[in-house]
Amino acid sequence: MENTPAKKSARPVRRRARTALPAGEHSDSQSWRKHNIGRLLNNAITRFESRILQQMDEAGYSGFSLSHITITRNLDIEGTRATDLARRAGITKQSVGELIAQLEAGGVVERKPDPNDKRSRIVFFTPLGIEWLNAFRTALQQAEAEMEEELGLQRLKQLRQALADYGET
Repeated sequence: MENTPAKKSARPVRRRARTALPAGEHSDSQSWRKHNIGRLLNNAITRFESRILQQMDEAGYSGFSLSHITITRNLDIEGTRATDLARRAGITKQSVGELIAQLEAGGVVERKPDPNDKRSRIVFFTPLGIEWLNAFRTALQQAEAEMEEELGLQRLKQLRQALADYGET
């Protein structure tokens, strides 16, 4: 008889559900849920990128969302495959395809056949897309200037460095 290890169950171990908060933790003392670093970063990015979209609207580039920015932020000037955009943005290929189609309809990007693989297509900025990208740069710089005005140059430099350091790991 062969000695083989027993198979582990694929079912996760269930822990007993907690029905009440631990002693001393009341719903009004749950500030950690609103003030943890993830939530604070999310709030900051939402405010920052909403300001960029507002600036873009004022520059005549309305109708775009933060999801569209996610695509254009990851799109190289020399073009990028949709699969690479999905990987960089951390979203599905299907979502990227929908967003690319919307950006195409807005005239910002176009898809061309990949010269190295006829089955693939590469996404490029159109000439209008390059204008859009320049307007985006201006909006980004304005949002950063406003952030600097509110936080101060030193704190903004420290924040930028801390985020760069943390994001590199």
